[in-house]
Amino acid sequence: MKKALVSGGAGFIGSHLCQALLEKKEVFCVDNLISGKKENIEHLLEKDNFVFLQEDVNSFSFEEKVDEVFHLASLASPVDYYSNPVETMLVGSVGTKNLLDLAVKNKAKFLFTSTSEIYGDPLEHPQKESYWGNVNPIGERSCYDESKRFSEALIKAYEKKFSFKGKIVRIFNTYGPKMKADDGRVVPNFIIQALKNKPLTVYGSGKQTRSFCFISDMVFGLQKTMDSSFFGPINLGSPQEYTILEFAEKVKELTGKNISFDFKPALKDDPKQRKPDISLAKKQLSWKPRVFLEEGLNLTIDYFKKTQKL
Repeated sequence: MKKALVSGGAGFIGSHLCQALLEKKEVFCVDNLISGKKENIEHLLEKDNFVFLQEDVNSFSFEEKVDEVFHLASLASPVDYYSNPVETMLVGSVGTKNLLDLAVKNKAKFLFTSTSEIYGDPLEHPQKESYWGNVNPIGERSCYDESKRFSEALIKAYEKKFSFKGKIVRIFNTYGPKMKADDGRVVPNFIIQALKNKPLTVYGSGKQTRSFCFISDMVFGLQKTMDSSFFGPINLGSPQEYTILEFAEKVKELTGKNISFDFKPALKDDPKQRKPDISLAKKQLSWKPRVFLEEGLNLTIDYFKKTQKL
């Protein structure tokens, strides 16, 4: 049985990935729980092929030999990285170096989850992997954006110095059960507000666009990338684009709530458009999202109804 290490394994995407990997592999989940939640992996602790290590990837020492390293550790939500900017920068620099060293030592395959945020407020639409981005390196979001951009550059530097290649996946908006209710992202924000019969908070005009990929599709894409001979960078996300107002109307419809919108000033450095070009994923991985927005949102709404008792 192959052994896989997942950093950030108690987080939203990480916990789903750990569960999927357990079907065929022994999994070491590493998380310091600064943003991850132990309850996300509670049901996995009884499994013989699952080990949880409450450690900081910036400093932890790991002697077990592994075949695969999935580096997901990051403070990825606005609430978390605004509150912990230094920690966000370090996990995407020191933490990435630590895990790259582990992969090189073990001759293990390495996958890094980058982000669509490396494209910034894009001047190219949809965004291809060849696009360099339009990013403010000292802006409100820079601690997150630049940590991911640095990690990508560090992986390329390791390729030059060592006999090594790392996989880079640029994740676009992903949603589903186990998202934190208070993480500041549009999906939980709208769902929680709707379930509480509160107006939906829309920043700016609401004409800015996003795409939404359901968690099971994203996890499948990460596994396919690791198992493939392709290294990326590669976009994973949904090519179905919605304005924030369109998305808000969909949440209202599915929750059955007759509520209004509460318009607020636009957020600083908030991208006006966000949509991946997934041609490369289709070609290299035979991957594309399979869960339509309405199906995924219903599952996510049911999750928040249950966990938030709404």
